[in-house]
Amino acid sequence: MDADEAFYSAIELLKQMISIPSFSRNEGDVATEIERYVQDVLGLFPRRQGNNLFIQTPYSNKKPTILLNSHIDTVKPVSGWQHDPFSPSLEENRLFGLGSNDAGASVVALLHSFVLLTQREQPYNLIFAASAEEEVSGKNGIESLLSNLPPVDFALVGEPTGMQPAIAEKGLLVIDGTVRGKAGHAARNEGENAIYKALTVIEKLKEFHFSRISEFLGAVKISITQIQAGTQHNVIPDRCDFVMDVRTNDLYSNPEAFDLLQQSVPECELKARSFRLNSSHIDVNHPFVQRCILTGMQPFGSPTLSDQALMPFPSVKIGPGDSARSHTADEFILLDEVREAITLYTKLLDGLSLV
Repeated sequence: MDADEAFYSAIELLKQMISIPSFSRNEGDVATEIERYVQDVLGLFPRRQGNNLFIQTPYSNKKPTILLNSHIDTVKPVSGWQHDPFSPSLEENRLFGLGSNDAGASVVALLHSFVLLTQREQPYNLIFAASAEEEVSGKNGIESLLSNLPPVDFALVGEPTGMQPAIAEKGLLVIDGTVRGKAGHAARNEGENAIYKALTVIEKLKEFHFSRISEFLGAVKISITQIQAGTQHNVIPDRCDFVMDVRTNDLYSNPEAFDLLQQSVPECELKARSFRLNSSHIDVNHPFVQRCILTGMQPFGSPTLSDQALMPFPSVKIGPGDSARSHTADEFILLDEVREAITLYTKLLDGLSLV
């Protein structure tokens, strides 16, 4: 297979993926179609775990291992689509369809780069993995798959970045806060209004600043996104609950950030839903990052979350498309972006030495 054949094959597979609904936790049909395509068209033999697929070269413990990964699940279509989200529609250079940009284009470009790269011996073991449940950070996606793979030394995570390398990514903490008061009748001067107490807590959190500022990710970002209190109009509420979205940078672990927030509002009960989704960062001197820089690419820090958060090894997020198109009506990918991605992936990885 040459580069042109890889491109046309990638577009055909992408069209098939768009035509099959693949919402998070319901990716079985699209996984089956990719599995069939890899076997019948590419002549490769993928292994499957749940709704995850992977292919690997013969393993050698004398070589480092590189993982190429992107996700096959999508969000549900928002309102406002003018095209059928499940019918691939090609208009000039634009291929419309749900998941075309996020992240079907990355899936097919990485898969066909795997094919091109493995046509000759490389100084590393190579694994391609198409994983599930990325959009919901589910436990049956890449996190479960990693336990069945050989130790990974470095990963490329395919997400729409305009083929620029994200060498850092913010983590995520979702925290539930509870402020307690004392119930009373609203007509009398009694009780202790939990809403008023919560306003003070929320103001403290709004003004709280983490001192460590990341070179690529900036400051930790805190947002109060939901609030709930009260049972009826004439009862002073004895409890006020709120939700906090915290985007951590690479200078704080999630547990450390949580502890600092709890210390800042001791009058409030905080509970983290999970500490799994940590920030990531790779050294700018890593051989892959250096190749990117020499090619004229610009490393940056990404504010959006991906499966990088679940990878306990160095990784770079890089893929075709534009993050601004993700989760929008009439999502599309440019055909030229897929071609460019295959070209750049193979150029950056061909002969790459990690030692």
